[in-house]
Amino acid sequence: MFVEKRKAGKNIKYFLVHSYRENGKVRKIRKYLGQNLGKEELKETKDKAKKHVLGILQELKTEVFLFTLTKNQINKLNKYENKIKIMHFDSREWQRFTEEFVFNTNAIEGSTVQREEVPDILHKPKAEGAEEIETKGVAKAVDYIKKTKEDLSIELIKKLHEICFNGSKSFAGQLRSVEVAVVDSKGEVLHRGVSVSDLHLALKDMISWYKENKQKFRPLVLAAIIHNQFEYIHPFQDGNGRVGRLLLNLILLKSKYPPLNITLENRAEYYRTLQEYQKNQNLKPTVEFLVKQYKKTITKVTTKQGKV
Repeated sequence: MFVEKRKAGKNIKYFLVHSYRENGKVRKIRKYLGQNLGKEELKETKDKAKKHVLGILQELKTEVFLFTLTKNQINKLNKYENKIKIMHFDSREWQRFTEEFVFNTNAIEGSTVQREEVPDILHKPKAEGAEEIETKGVAKAVDYIKKTKEDLSIELIKKLHEICFNGSKSFAGQLRSVEVAVVDSKGEVLHRGVSVSDLHLALKDMISWYKENKQKFRPLVLAAIIHNQFEYIHPFQDGNGRVGRLLLNLILLKSKYPPLNITLENRAEYYRTLQEYQKNQNLKPTVEFLVKQYKKTITKVTTKQGKV
């Protein structure tokens, strides 16, 4: 911040000026201090104006874990929701969605269960083997987020993990006590989860941020942010992808939006959007990707027109 002097006839006017960059353009906030001010008077008014300008800057920017978004950037992201249909599923559509979601979300993580096998597994009285347990478990978790009135919390996150993996993983419902990393097919590390010592604090920060900032974002953008940050934290030894996609839908459902399904065939693009968030603090690819997945979901699950 600096003081700018302007001559106005025989008078000198003083302004406090702060420059900042937004979307590649330099913008300025200018606060009038007064005219013909003495040294002490200028200092006093400058200090008051500085607090005012800092307050404006605080309003202009929203911290989003790894980066900040300006009001203009938030507005642009929020406008992506104009491209999706808002509707409610009937019982048959919910069944189709659950089957599609269960197949795809497990297949993304390497499950060999085929799409046509899912309905039979879900109707089995008892699952056989880990993959069938997780097929039934994820379906139960979908039903849970559809009905629960609970808001986002660490306990809810652990509950979803337990529902998905109870009987298939010994650590179901437990935050990890080991360090984890995501590696690609070549064994190269793509991402390391938050360290165990910081894990609980990172989850608390995520939930606090959600409660403080959720009114600033439309549901799809809010869901994208929480999903991506959850995957960045990676709080479980395994199963983070499936729980993260459930959390994404939990936030949508709480806002009376239909859920969405991320498909196996789009797994590579999905991973690229996560990388963009983690490496470049870029949320836009995730939101654009989710809009496309929403359209696919609606087409697959329902023949309704819905409201845009």
